[in-house]
Amino acid sequence: MRKQVSLAFAPDGTLAKHIAGFNARDAQLEMALAVADVIETPGALVVEAGTGTGKTYAYLVPALLSNKKVILSTGTKNLQEQLYFRDLPKVAKALASPLQLALLKGRSNYLCLFRLEQHYHHVPMQDEQLIQDLSLIKKWSAETQSGDIGELSYIAEDSKALPYVTSTTDNCLGKDCPVYDDCHLLKARKKAQAADVVVVNHHLFFADLALKDTGFGELLPQMDVVIFDEAHQLPDIASDYFGDNVSSRLLLDICRDIDLACKSELRDHPQLAKTADKLAVLIKDWRLQFSTEPSRGNWREAYQQASMQTAVNRVSEAIDMLYLVIKSSLGRSELVDNAFERLALAKIRLIKLLDLQQSGVSLWFETTRLQVSLHLTPLSIADKFRDIVAADQRSWIFTSATLSVNNGFSHYTAQMGLNSAQTLLLESPFNYAEQALLCVPRYLSEPHEQTMAGQLLQIAVRLIEANNGRCFFLFTSHRMLQLVAKQLPDLVRQPVLVQGSTGKRLLLEQFVTLDNAVLLGTGSFWEGVDVRGDTLSCVIIDKLPFASPDEPLLQARSEDCAMRGEDPFAQVQLPQAVITLKQGVGRLIRDVTDRGVMVICDNRLVTKPYGEVFLTSLPPMRRTRSLDEAVAFLQQNKRDN
Repeated sequence: MRKQVSLAFAPDGTLAKHIAGFNARDAQLEMALAVADVIETPGALVVEAGTGTGKTYAYLVPALLSNKKVILSTGTKNLQEQLYFRDLPKVAKALASPLQLALLKGRSNYLCLFRLEQHYHHVPMQDEQLIQDLSLIKKWSAETQSGDIGELSYIAEDSKALPYVTSTTDNCLGKDCPVYDDCHLLKARKKAQAADVVVVNHHLFFADLALKDTGFGELLPQMDVVIFDEAHQLPDIASDYFGDNVSSRLLLDICRDIDLACKSELRDHPQLAKTADKLAVLIKDWRLQFSTEPSRGNWREAYQQASMQTAVNRVSEAIDMLYLVIKSSLGRSELVDNAFERLALAKIRLIKLLDLQQSGVSLWFETTRLQVSLHLTPLSIADKFRDIVAADQRSWIFTSATLSVNNGFSHYTAQMGLNSAQTLLLESPFNYAEQALLCVPRYLSEPHEQTMAGQLLQIAVRLIEANNGRCFFLFTSHRMLQLVAKQLPDLVRQPVLVQGSTGKRLLLEQFVTLDNAVLLGTGSFWEGVDVRGDTLSCVIIDKLPFASPDEPLLQARSEDCAMRGEDPFAQVQLPQAVITLKQGVGRLIRDVTDRGVMVICDNRLVTKPYGEVFLTSLPPMRRTRSLDEAVAFLQQNKRDN
C-alpha cells in the first residue's frame, strides 16, 4: 500500500489532479506512510501533526486505499460533519473509492417519533416558545429522511423542546416502542453497520465501549481500523464514560413519565402519582443545598454537611418507596415498565456514589441553575484502554496538532495505556519565524493580583487599535472574561463580540463578516476554530491555562500522584496546561500566508523554570518582551496588506 499512497500524494498524483489547490507536503506524506504501515500491520500509532500538515488527508487516503472497515472518530459534531460532508467525499471521489460511507451521531441528535407524539399532545408546560418549537418540529418530522436534529437550523440549539423530542438510553423503549420500525436512530445504526467507513465522535465511541448504549455495540467488533482525530481530548472523555453518574434531571424525567402514565393509562393508581410527585419535590429540595450559581466540587467534602446528608437520605428513601409502589403496576404500561428499569438503575448508581470510602476514583458534583449531578470518575483509564487495544488484531491511530509535551509523548501514552505504540512528531510546514511574533509583555503584575484586569485592558486596547480589531482575546476564566467584556467596548471603536451572547457558530460568522471585530472567548474558542487570512491576525491570552486547583478530577489525580511519590505539578497539571496553551496558540497561524502576533500576558513564561517547558512545546516563533515591537509588527502587517 505504501506505493499507492506515495502515488496519491505525488506532485502530479491523484489528489493533485482531482482536488483544486492541493499541494503535496513532505510531512503529510510521511504521516500517510506511517498510517499505511500501521493499517497493514495492526498496532497503535500516535502522531502529532503541526497545524498545516494536512493530517486529515494523511489518514483518509491510506484508510480508503486499504479497503478495510474503518471508524473515524472526531472531537466534536462540527468536525464530524466537516469530515463527512466535505473532506471524505472529496478524497473518496479523487481515489474513485467504492467504499460505503456513513455518519453516525449520538442518540440525542435524532428525533424520537414516540416522544414527539407524547409531548405534542400533552405539552409538558405552558410556555409559548416551547409550544411553537414543538409545532415546527412536528411539521419537520413529516419531511425529514434522516431525523437528524442538525437539520433544524431554525430552532435554537438550546431549545426547551429538544429534550422532549429526543430519547436517552434511560427512557428509550427499545423493541417495545410502538414506532420501533420507523426509528431514525435505528435506521442510522443499520446504515452504519452496513458501511465500510463510519464517522462518529469520541463521545459516541466511548459510550459504546463503556456499554452505556445498545445497538452501536455491534459496530466496533466488525471494524479493522480506528482513527481518532483531535485525540488530545480522549483521556478526559474516556474517563467520563468509564465512570458513573446520577442526576436530578434523570430522576425528574422518571417522575414526569410516571405522571404522564397516571394521567392516561393508570388513572386508577393515584398513589403512584403521589409517590412520584413527592420524589420530585425532594429532588428540588436537594438542589437547594448547593450554591445558586452553577458550580463543581468535591462530593466527599460536600457530603460532610449534615443538611446535605439529610437531603440526600430523603431522596434515597423516596426512590426506595417509589420502587416498591411502582412494582404493583408492572405490565400495565410500557412507559411505567421503562421508568421502573431506569429507577432500578438510578438506585444502584446512587448507592455507588454514596460509598465515599472507595479509592482510585474521583467523586464530584456539578450543578446548573436548576439541576445537580453526581459523578464517579476513575483516576486512570490506562489499564482499561490498554486491554481494549490489545484485545483484537486491529489498527489504532491517534492524531492531533497537540499531543506532545516538551517534544515527547510519554505523558499521553501513559494516560492512554499506549506504552508500546509507535510515535511520530511532525513539525508544522509554516514558517513561524517569519509569519508570527510571540510577545510576553514586560512589567506585568502576577496573574492573581487585582491590578491585572486593568493591565490586560491597556494591552488589549493598544493591540486592537494597531490591528483594527481582527483579534481573539482568549481567557482561562469566565470571571476575567466578564470583567473585560464590561469595560472593553467603551475603550475601543471596533465591535466587541462576547462568548455566550449567541451561539458559537453565529459568533464566528459575525467575526468573519465584520472583518474588524474583537472576539472574547473561553474554553470552546481555544480549539476547533479555523479563521484564515487577515480576519484574525492577533491572539491575546490572559494567562497560562492551568486548571483550577479545586477542579475535582484534577484534585483527585494530583492526590493520587502524590501518594505514589511523584510530583503532581510536573505529572498532572503542567502537561495538561501545555496542551491547552498549544491549542490556543494554534488559532493564530492557519495558512502559509497568515501573519500575526501572539500575546501571552503571563510573566511566569519567563520567570519560572517550567516556562521553558511551555516555550519548547510552542511553534518556533520570534520572541519579544516589547509591546511596542508587537504593535509595530501589526502596523507593518496592515500596511503590507
